[in-house]
Amino acid sequence: MENSKKINPEELLFINGKLTPSVSGETYDVINPATEEVVGKVAAADATDADLALTAARRCFDETDWATDTAKRARALVQLRDGLLVVADEWRHQLVAESGVPLAFTYGPMLNSSVADIDYSLALLNNYKFEEEIEDLGSPMGGPARRIIRKEAAGVVVAITPWNAPVQTNLQKIIPALAAGCTVVLKAANNTPWAATMIGRVASQCPDLPAGALNVLTSGPGGNIGSILTSDPRVDVISFTGSTTTGSRVMENAAKTIKKTLLELGGKSAMVVLDDADFAQVLPAAGFVCSNAGQGCVLNTRLLIPRSRYDEAIAILEPIYRNIPYGDPNDMNNVMGPMISAAQRKNVLNYIEKGKAEGARLVVGGGIPKDRTKGFYVEPTLFADVDNKMSIAQEEIFGPVLSVIPFDDDEDAIRIANDSIYGLSGSVLSASFERAMNVARRVRTGTMNVNGAFFFSANAPFGGYKQSGIGRENGVAGFEEYLEIKTIAIPAGQ
Repeated sequence: MENSKKINPEELLFINGKLTPSVSGETYDVINPATEEVVGKVAAADATDADLALTAARRCFDETDWATDTAKRARALVQLRDGLLVVADEWRHQLVAESGVPLAFTYGPMLNSSVADIDYSLALLNNYKFEEEIEDLGSPMGGPARRIIRKEAAGVVVAITPWNAPVQTNLQKIIPALAAGCTVVLKAANNTPWAATMIGRVASQCPDLPAGALNVLTSGPGGNIGSILTSDPRVDVISFTGSTTTGSRVMENAAKTIKKTLLELGGKSAMVVLDDADFAQVLPAAGFVCSNAGQGCVLNTRLLIPRSRYDEAIAILEPIYRNIPYGDPNDMNNVMGPMISAAQRKNVLNYIEKGKAEGARLVVGGGIPKDRTKGFYVEPTLFADVDNKMSIAQEEIFGPVLSVIPFDDDEDAIRIANDSIYGLSGSVLSASFERAMNVARRVRTGTMNVNGAFFFSANAPFGGYKQSGIGRENGVAGFEEYLEIKTIAIPAGQ
């Protein structure tokens, strides 16, 4: 436990403006996936704690001026941002310890840039037109009228976040929701509770954040508070990021009371390399599948290569995958640490075996590294001769596994890219910008990257088609997910 003292994690829940243990007093252990050691503990919330958090959020929304006082919200968000900046270095080491994310990534989207992105929500809050008048086009139901379109906070939001990018997804949900005037109950992933409890610690020190505006719950393995929260009639909006299977259950729970539901789910994105591309230049990017041990929903886990240059591509990819730097996530040179848990490692290894059994050719990796006796590691893994109908091409593995699939021409590449239940992201690379854009426009995904550009930005809407989700995060579109639209008609001249 010496390490836990060094990183000083927050062990308490944050409910109704106060840091608090769970009502039951129960806690659970936090496991370091790189060492398999217990590095600390955290409160284990149950149904009673969930009820207290929802009661606080409902009261704050219904009985205070949080939803209508934009200046107060702006001050509170500034205080929260500044507080998170102060604890950033402490927080990043907690994140590495609980999740195994490479330390280098915490200086980018896994922490630093996600805190910096609060500035976008602040700017949007300060400049957004929450009320505006539209042109009178007449009405068959009456005479001339003025019509005001008013955007109002949607209410109580339950935000449920995953373990693979916990700081990023926590802030990506709660900050726009708070800026819009909603109150929030954040339910953290059980594997990465400290990514949320630190937000609670900082929030407890923000004088302009009223009690109940933000609540943070952590629950151990097997806890059912997610189901309780998503079913509760006091909740107006659910924002969930996780697997498509769990997202379906969330949607089912929400349907009982017709809650607004935002879902960011799985992906099986395709990186399409056209036959005129410079393979030596563009194919190293295919190694990015192994970043954070492949635990990312937008990673391009299918690589589509023209059949005429397929052998050339495999020859280039093999040494790339043999030399991906991985291991201790505290080493700034590593881009890949462990899987989050023993169960996730087992799941990835099962998919690798299934890939071999279905006829794919294992080129690199495929097992547990021989030099890693501790930690939930899987080798960077490269499969060739993959048919798009195989399980490893159709199902989300969430591990460092790339499937290389041949195609005949641009039309065939588009067909294969779209042959998926998912539609979250993708990439296309070509010497011809026009050809690349033709592919990008026709692949049915919520985001696409062309010739090395990357879609993610605080002001760029992010979300998926098909079974990759519903709704958008980031940008004006993401902010407006937490608003309701009201039309007010008043007599002309008044």
